Amino acid sequence: MRQTDREICAVICRRDGILAREIARELDLDRQTVNHILYSSPLMKELCWQDRDFRWHGLVRQARPHTGLQEFAGYYDSVRGFLALSEDAWMARLEEGCGNIGRSLSDARGLLHSFRDCRAVLLGLFADLRSMAGPAWLDWEIAFELRLKRTRHVRLYADVLIITEDRVFSLEFKMKKAAEPGELLQAAKYCPYLEILFGPDYEVIPVLVLTGARELYSFEPLGETDALLPVCSGDMLFNVFDEYLGFLD
Repeated sequence: MRQTDREICAVICRRDGILAREIARELDLDRQTVNHILYSSPLMKELCWQDRDFRWHGLVRQARPHTGLQEFAGYYDSVRGFLALSEDAWMARLEEGCGNIGRSLSDARGLLHSFRDCRAVLLGLFADLRSMAGPAWLDWEIAFELRLKRTRHVRLYADVLIITEDRVFSLEFKMKKAAEPGELLQAAKYCPYLEILFGPDYEVIPVLVLTGARELYSFEPLGETDALLPVCSGDMLFNVFDEYLGFLD
């Protein structure tokens, strides 16, 4: 994806409507280049739209709250709202939201149990945050079962996103004690698209959470690259957040 396309997308998604000439002025580009990208780039077709007044909008706003994200998630709310729900109420919201986005919830492979397992891990994380961090984390955003696949160019699948002031933690959950190489790659697979969706002001951090493990926290090589992926058990998820946010510094 061209850098100029991403920059134009970011400008659009940070606004509540912007004209092509305003985009050109802000990015110091000529109007012809901007118009060509607006009407031909796959990124614009998938993440942006134009109203009757020729103003461009993003499907998901690149600022808190991320308005529009709820249209592509089984569940979306603040952490405060998530914690206010009972398990049954949360599950009902999740099932309804998944139905709205076309996410099948067949329980043939224990899917509903895995959701409850995931929720229990997150409750543990937030209990740790409550005892060790200030109250700002209550205003973080949380999304379950993100599915964005309007066309073939941008496809996003994420188990859980936790969105802080400047980071997006993309949590891939596996009910296992150990990770396979393919699962490490799967956890990081959609990071480039999340970076486009949330824009340059956010760092995207993929994490593989193994709910069958205990007291596990490591950084594992990601394929043949130099990148390292955080891998943890559910009871050590707080350590990942502390690594990047420095609660215990």
